[in-house]
Amino acid sequence: MELAAARQEGFTSMRSTEINGTDYKRRPLVVIGIFTTFGRKNNRDAIRKAWMGTGAALKKMENEKGIIARFVIGRSANHGDSLDRAIDNENRQTKDFIILDTHVEAPEEFPKKAKLFFAHAAEEWNAEFYSKVNDDVYVNIDALGATLATHLDKPRVYMGCMKSGEVFSEPSQKWYEPEWWKFGDKKSYFRHASGEMYVISQALAKFVSINRAILRTYAHDDISVGSWFIGIDVKHVDEAKFCCSSWTGGAICAGV
Repeated sequence: MELAAARQEGFTSMRSTEINGTDYKRRPLVVIGIFTTFGRKNNRDAIRKAWMGTGAALKKMENEKGIIARFVIGRSANHGDSLDRAIDNENRQTKDFIILDTHVEAPEEFPKKAKLFFAHAAEEWNAEFYSKVNDDVYVNIDALGATLATHLDKPRVYMGCMKSGEVFSEPSQKWYEPEWWKFGDKKSYFRHASGEMYVISQALAKFVSINRAILRTYAHDDISVGSWFIGIDVKHVDEAKFCCSSWTGGAICAGV
């Protein structure tokens, strides 16, 4: 009954929080963090136009479908410089950013950015799920909502296009992993969700928030997130609809 109601009402969960014994507040279904960086305004504008919306359209998606989408970015190494000011100016116009003031925006800091995003989002919104997506990915909002609605009964779920690739041990290689020796003689990563887009449930986001100080990060955000859930009771869902590089009917995402 709960899943049917969620689908009927724009995929928003009917699970709610009681306030003062009488008033009820519905949870958002999912908070989507779109990871972006400096110099990517064209990508952000394309996403706003394609699936995220702005202003009233963005608010409508939140209210009617329970889907909250925000661009996620840190600060410049030269705090307060022209890069930071450009983001602040853009955010004043669009009001669609999560700005991580304590995070320095840099490619090598991406895994820490993922940790900070999930921690921040779990504290800011009482959602059923939290999702990370890159800023060059198109998201089918209706397909995402329909898929997530079928997993509301799973308290600890980690969902995405699961893979297990080679660990690169040479510093000259593009995907070099400084901690390569930790992954065994065969140098193959454990199963984890592809970094283009993945989803975790509320319990896992809270786990990240509570343990952020001691959760280890590796060279890549998808490996880091996957490592956090290896040793706890988590349902891994390998969902082909999250394989953004292979657009098919009913797919949730596609690289652009």
